[in-house]
Amino acid sequence: MNLWQDFTTNKDGRIINKWEHYFPIYEKHFSPWRNKTITFIEIGVSQGGSLQMWRRFFGPMATIVGIDINPTCARYEELGIHIRVGDQSNHEFLKTLIDEFGTPDIVLDDGSHQMDHLVKSFEFFYPNISKNGLYVIEDLHTACMEEYGGGINNPNSFINLSKELIDRLYADHSRGVITPDFFSKNTFGISYYDSVLVFERGTIPAKVAPIVGKPDFSYQLRKLVPPVFQPLAKKLKRLLLS
Repeated sequence: MNLWQDFTTNKDGRIINKWEHYFPIYEKHFSPWRNKTITFIEIGVSQGGSLQMWRRFFGPMATIVGIDINPTCARYEELGIHIRVGDQSNHEFLKTLIDEFGTPDIVLDDGSHQMDHLVKSFEFFYPNISKNGLYVIEDLHTACMEEYGGGINNPNSFINLSKELIDRLYADHSRGVITPDFFSKNTFGISYYDSVLVFERGTIPAKVAPIVGKPDFSYQLRKLVPPVFQPLAKKLKRLLLS
């Protein structure tokens, strides 16, 4: 059963509220982690249904952790699902999660959606997830909304802040304009979707572009002969092959 089927057949489990177009994104990025020993943290528990869904999806070897600032969410803890109550923008609280559960492999931020909270959670978790882990922010359309501290032209919206991260991802190719930092050295990719942003941790040991195979004669001419002499070289080629 895929994740979409699990969601649509959730008749007896706790309530899950997710946008439909998120599910292909989840399947694409989360499927390689199924049935492995991983730690998955979801920021924002709500009514606990999505934690049950992740438990079913990732399998029995996954440690599922939900965090929420609302203490009543603690009642949704069950076998295989851990609930911790605290503020997602409080780095001291977030550190207690690392101390208790170890390095997370996937962090999914579905919390307050406030821009300052998104930034603080990202600043803490991104350097502290596994070296090939994922950091996912959903409902990021809130970055367009003033009531969440966002706005299309607001430089503090997470979307606008993330555009700078694209430049940092390309730091090695900036010819010294951008100094490589932790993000540029430890990020494999950034994927933008409607309302969802996915960061993929990873390193590229050597950024090289080898040429393999045997080029044909025309390719050699284009590479070795100046353009002004290429018509003459083509005539010579025809004579040699005739």
